[in-house]
Amino acid sequence: MREVLSLATYLVVWFLCDLVIGFESGFVSLMISLGAAIGIFFLIAAKDKSINDDDDDDM
Repeated sequence: MREVLSLATYLVVWFLCDLVIGFESGFVSLMISLGAAIGIFFLIAAKDKSINDDDDDDM
């Protein structure tokens, strides 16, 4: 699930950078979209980790 959402984030942010904001540099669009995708990936991973840690405390 994390991978799919990260890929979707990458594509949406790339689209926003390219068409809406109008960055001419492909490198800038790449860095911004990859940063957003990696950020979403880590946020979801941290959330999943905290949910799994809560379940382990009950045992």
